[in-house]
This record gives sequence, C-alpha cells and structure tokens, in this order.
Amino acid sequence: MKFIHKSDARDRAIVTIFFIFYLRTFFVHLQLCRTISVIKKKKTHMDKALKHFDEFYGNVYGKSWENIRAALLAEEHKYMAVVNSFSDIDRIKAELESQGAMNLRTIYETYKEHLDAKPHKSKENRKGKRQGTGRTESVISNTGMSVVQSHYPTDYTSPVSLSTDEDDQDLAVEDQALQPVKLKPIESNLNEIALDENRIVHPNTSLSGLYEFVPATKIKGMDDWVLESQHYGYYKEGLEFSVNVESEVMLTFPQFLNIYTFEKDNNSKFPSPKKGSTGVLDYYLLDGASVLPVLALDMQPGDVVLDMCAAPGGKTLSILQTLMPHTLVANDIQKSRVNRIHKIIDEYVAGIGQWEDRLFVTERDARFIDDKDMFNKILVDVPCTTDRHVLHSEENNIFKSQRVRERLKIPELQAAILTNALKIISVGGTVVYSTCSLSPIQNDGVVGMALKKAWEETNSIMIVKDMSKALNPLRCLYRFGNFGLKYGHIAIPALSNNWGPMYFCKIVRTR
Repeated sequence: MKFIHKSDARDRAIVTIFFIFYLRTFFVHLQLCRTISVIKKKKTHMDKALKHFDEFYGNVYGKSWENIRAALLAEEHKYMAVVNSFSDIDRIKAELESQGAMNLRTIYETYKEHLDAKPHKSKENRKGKRQGTGRTESVISNTGMSVVQSHYPTDYTSPVSLSTDEDDQDLAVEDQALQPVKLKPIESNLNEIALDENRIVHPNTSLSGLYEFVPATKIKGMDDWVLESQHYGYYKEGLEFSVNVESEVMLTFPQFLNIYTFEKDNNSKFPSPKKGSTGVLDYYLLDGASVLPVLALDMQPGDVVLDMCAAPGGKTLSILQTLMPHTLVANDIQKSRVNRIHKIIDEYVAGIGQWEDRLFVTERDARFIDDKDMFNKILVDVPCTTDRHVLHSEENNIFKSQRVRERLKIPELQAAILTNALKIISVGGTVVYSTCSLSPIQNDGVVGMALKKAWEETNSIMIVKDMSKALNPLRCLYRFGNFGLKYGHIAIPALSNNWGPMYFCKIVRTR
C-alpha cells in the first residue's frame, strides 16, 4: 500500500509540473501575441507624415506624385559641393573635376548659349522635332558631353547625357508657367492659369484661413478631420489685390561662387571635405536644390544681406562665398540654432580676411526685426514641414501628436516672417522666400498672403519675378514643376537627381 501511495504522489507531482508549465507557456504566448498586436497597430511619426503627404500631395501633384514620393523615400539624396573661397580654390576645383564633378556655372552658360541660339518653337514644332531627327537635342547633348569630358579624367569613358525626354516634358510644362502681366487683379489671372477647381475652397478672411483647415491627422477632441488637399484655396484673400509680374531672363553666377555637381543619373558621392592650407574646410555639401534661392538673390558687390532664418548656415555660407556682401547678418531665433551657425563659420571662415566687422550672427525673432531700409537683399528661408526630413527621422518630427498645433500654425508663422521682410527691405531691394516643402499653402499661399498684408500695412509696391526663362538652362539637372503656381517656382525631387523639394519666389520692392 505504501508503494502505491508513493507512486500516486509522484504521478500527481508530474501532472502538476506539466500543468504549471502549460499555463506559463500559454500566458507567455498570450503576452507575445498582445505585444505583436501593439507593434502592428503602432504607427511612427514618419508613417503619419507619409499618410498625410499621400492624401494631400496625391491630389495636388496628380500622376507626378508617385515619382516624387519614390524620390523622397529614397535613403540617399543628392548634394552639391560649394567650394570654400577661403581655402585653396584652384586645388579644390581640380580635385572635384578629377572626380567627374562639373561646375554648375559652366553647365548653365553652355545650355543658355544653345537655348539663345535656338529660339523656342511652338509646342507642336517641338513635338515634331522630337519625332524627327532630334538634331537640336543631339547638338546640345554633344556640347554637354564636351563640357563634361573637359572636367573628367582622360581615362573616363562613361557616356554622359544631359538632355532627356524628361527634360522635354519639363519644357512643355514651361508653356504654362508665369507670364508677365501689368497690375491685373489675381481674380482675373486665376482664369488664365486654369487651376483645378476641385481643389479650390474659400478660406476665412484672416490669416488663420491659411492653417485652420490644414490638419494632417485627427486633432484630439475632434471626431472628424479634413484633408489639407481639400483646402487648396489660398488665393481668396488676395482676389482684389493687384500684383505686377515681370520676367527675368537669366541667373547671375558670381565669379567666386563655385558650385560642383555630378550629372543626371550619376549618384556619386563627394568625399568628406578636408582642411586646406588656411586651416578651414575645402567645401560645404548642400542639397542640390538649396543653391537656387541663393542664386535668385542676384548677389552684387556691396550688398547688405540679411538671412532671416539662417540655421544651420549652408545658405549663409554660400552667400559669403560670393565675396560680395558689404555686410552679412545671419539670424535665427533659438540659441541652439545660432550655435549651429557659429559652428559653420568656425569651420569655414574663422580668422580669415576682414569678415569680423562684416559678418554678424544674431538671435532674434524674424517676425520682429525692425531694421527698416538697412538691407537690400533678404533671404527668407522659413521653418516648414521639411518634407524629406520627416519621412526619415523620428527625432523632433513635426508630425508628432504633441506638435499638431505647432504644425497647423506653420503657414501663419511663415506669412508673418515674410511680411516683415517685405516691410523692412529697402526700395529697390530683393526678398527671396523659400521652403523645402511641396505644400502649395506654405509656398504660393504664404507669398500671396504676405504681399497683400505688406501692401495694407506699408502701401509699398512689390514686383514678383517670373524666373521661368532664367531657369531654363538648368532643366538638364532640375525638375521644375508648375502645378498652378502663380508666384514662385519649385524644384521637385526625382530619382535621376534626388534633391529638393525647394520652392522659391523672388520679390523686388519698387516703392
């Protein structure tokens, strides 16, 4: 009997052990399933940004959005090298050219020469020419080849083409670009550019109309939300406001501003810059589209320049490389951002020349800078949704739920900064407004609002510069899209040259 009793006890113990093991396994599995479910449901801020862009930009850019989206999502994007005029210029240029890079000025001048020699034909004639011998394209391509090969090593044999069907498509878009007009009300111009009426609504009569209906995600406390793409009606407030648009025929490349790039479809990377004999770095790597607002400033000797929102400092440095400013003020609002500007100056300029009395870094709110009539050139590269950055970084992402209010107020902030720039620029001076966003509200919308407000508060007269002709020679490198733009221009990302987006608008004060 004792033997049977011990056996039963052992069996019960074994059963208990297996039961406990089963329960533990079951609960571990249950917890794992719950964890996986939470992970699947959890969306990153980058996911939220992409969802917003799909819903908004998909409507604004139509079929082009698919290609733009692919370029934005690519892990790597393309840079240009801005040669440091305070280092060994000839050595740096020779080294960059030996790597196959080309001077942007050379590319521009070459293509402008051929465009000037071959006047634009009608759209139908261009189409017929493409279907025929393609003689014009061949001439330009061959000339481009010779320019490129002059910068390549002698043993470099890879074929280079700077003219593609994609470029021809962009030239066709040019037909719809801005046209000079004489003080016509915006309402009449809207009929001429044939905006997509499905995207036009009527905002309120205050600045809040720019952002009141621009949420990208559900706002806490609201059951419904509205797509930003359904509120593409930022012209309404300027319907009775007259604006003069004048054509600009060419970009000016300052002698000492040397910018190097690789040709289309060449994604070679520039090596990290090294220090030269003067103790500063050889060149600065800048997004290839970010040089456009600097070129639009049309720098001239003796200019007094303000970079209103300068951090991290790449555009300020590019302006400085022209060696033209009499005075250059680089401003930003936060100490951390001002420190980034100082870091760039220390790495590229420190202790060289007489810039201590001509280059200043300030920490001010750009909306309230009141140095009226002091500056004849102002760059307004405003804070924006940074469309490329928010798709690749969770850190400080503007699509965080805690930053919804801040994001919705971005257009109002941008309009306030640009309005102030238009109020303080000297007569005859130039303001260039720019963003790295595809949003038409942050771009043309803000420009229209600021022009109207500046007129109401100062009675000053502004001219918007249509730079379509000036930008034509760069279509071999950039995709310039119109998409109903009324004031500015936008370089859109493309896998063949993955830089941007960059919107910019040039405004000149005449009174």
